[in-house]
Amino acid sequence: MPPERQPDLPGEAPAAEPAPHYHGHRARLRARFRETGGQGMPDYEILELLLALAIPRRDVKPLAKDLLARFGSFANVIAAPLDQLETRDGMGEVAAIALKTVREGALRLLAADVMQKPVIASWSALLDYCRARLSREAREETRVLFLDRKNVLIADEAHGKGTVDQSPLYIREVVKRALDLAASAVILVHNHPSGDPTPSRADIEMTRDLDKALKAVGINLHDHLVIGRQAHASFKSLGLL
Repeated sequence: MPPERQPDLPGEAPAAEPAPHYHGHRARLRARFRETGGQGMPDYEILELLLALAIPRRDVKPLAKDLLARFGSFANVIAAPLDQLETRDGMGEVAAIALKTVREGALRLLAADVMQKPVIASWSALLDYCRARLSREAREETRVLFLDRKNVLIADEAHGKGTVDQSPLYIREVVKRALDLAASAVILVHNHPSGDPTPSRADIEMTRDLDKALKAVGINLHDHLVIGRQAHASFKSLGLL
């Protein structure tokens, strides 16, 4: 049995409680991050550092490893749906939102490389951004990229979020928004949660309808990109536009 704690003497300050064992571990992690900028640190340690900011009074190493086991990678963890994160044992709303904030920050860094730039000159960066934004989404989402007369990207907007295999797109709303922005061209982007970017028959028919509606008001449909988990498909490259 552990020795019985002696009562404090009158006028004597209570004995300090020992620091939890994980405090030293966190300090070492922070020191390593300062030295390396995080390079070379495994995913679970980066996740630990993030979770420790949101959950300061608990050892979060087991939670970090549990999240990686559940979702498969650091990228998959921060891209997971908010409700799936916050209902995980040990998480909660604050920690889940902290992780989603990291993802949004990463997306904004990628977006900074493509916004207000000609899409032709930054096509690779644009694809990286589209993949980061959509490839891990569990439901189909359609985004519309609006370009000016110099093919500079002036706006990126969500125009439909649906189920695992379809996302509604209201052609009239896209045309109206393009006119409001004085856009000269549009790029349509949507994801296939199945992972296969091959355009479906419905994708092809909807694209033709949109192309016709945009051309009627003098706006060009530059391309339609379908984003899968590991690859993408371009309607222009496939000869579908």
